[in-house]
Amino acid sequence: MSGRQAALLDFIALADRLKHVLRASRTGERRENAGEHAWHVALIAVLLADEVEPRPDMARVLSMIAIHDVIEIEAGDTFAFDEAGLLTQAAREQAAAARIFGMLPPDLGQRLHALWQEFEAQETPEARFAMGCDRLQGFAQQVECGAPAWAKVGLTRARSLKRMQPAIDLGPPFAPMIEALYERAMREGLLLP
Repeated sequence: MSGRQAALLDFIALADRLKHVLRASRTGERRENAGEHAWHVALIAVLLADEVEPRPDMARVLSMIAIHDVIEIEAGDTFAFDEAGLLTQAAREQAAAARIFGMLPPDLGQRLHALWQEFEAQETPEARFAMGCDRLQGFAQQVECGAPAWAKVGLTRARSLKRMQPAIDLGPPFAPMIEALYERAMREGLLLP
């Protein structure tokens, strides 16, 4: 086996640890993990790809989705409404990205790091589409599980809109789907007015 192949196996083993990074959302009686989240975001992207114009480059989108949370293996998952955690999130994630993508052969590590940075910067149509799918999944998951994490922080609709607005601004199909979720969340008392 070559050194490159050994590095790939090491990265594959490390990436498996994403299944043990717990998120604030619940699925059934337990917390959702980041691996499940990434799969669900990818499924949403596949379902919505034909609903947007222009159609995104799905290879780029799915690549970004596959790696967008890998850095949480070291940086941890930061709940979107954890004010203290958000203060250090960028620094923790940048350091983790450098270490994690640095494990790979340089050409592949640089390519994945660039995809992660593209997702974070939100400057390309593919990154914005991937972000929309990511935000939709997280919001829908909270609504589906009864939003105990939102209740814990006393989340208001106005505060949640600050996070969701970039996805809403993408227009269809995101805006109407997110609005339907807001209507359900308000009707079920999952968000404060």
